[in-house]
Amino acid sequence: MLRLTCIWRSTNCFYINCLISFLRFNDILFLPKNIQLKKILPVTVILCVLLAACARIDVFEKNVSFREHRWPASERPSVSFNISDTASLYNVYIVFRHSDAYNFNNVWVRCTVSGPGNTGNKTQQYELSLATNKGWNVTGMDDIYEHRVLIQQKTKFSVPGEYRFTFEQVMREDPLENVLNVGLRIERANPEGSAATSP
Repeated sequence: MLRLTCIWRSTNCFYINCLISFLRFNDILFLPKNIQLKKILPVTVILCVLLAACARIDVFEKNVSFREHRWPASERPSVSFNISDTASLYNVYIVFRHSDAYNFNNVWVRCTVSGPGNTGNKTQQYELSLATNKGWNVTGMDDIYEHRVLIQQKTKFSVPGEYRFTFEQVMREDPLENVLNVGLRIERANPEGSAATSP
């Protein structure tokens, strides 16, 4: 099961802040004077954390940055993650972030997947479309553009354990200029619809 820790933490903080506000309101209007907020707050925080931990966050994302915004062909960043739920389906995205000065409307990425045990490696090359003649495919923030391109839809990881995705840029330009980072995003997919594939 994929869970993103930073989302957990922000969720916990949101719940805690809401409950603190609620308790302060009750402290003013409803709670007896002999019951103080500082006595109730620790118990409330514990309950909040337990409730938030039970909520399933079905997203994993990790990105690798490049020094000086250059991606040399010799630099092959990798992202690792663990799978325990082999019954679920997942959508797999490559995350590619660049500046407005990036020189191409696409990027070719060779992706190698290694699985747990003796499952072997599988390599596939992807063309990520980034722009049309009307401009970039996504809306940027200042001059930074982040693309999440679906490369595997409704994939099933049949063996539990650690998987590693390694990325290699295979463009003519070396190093590839104005690239901030590359990464991997995995989301739990809706089981309805087309048949599952394997990474």
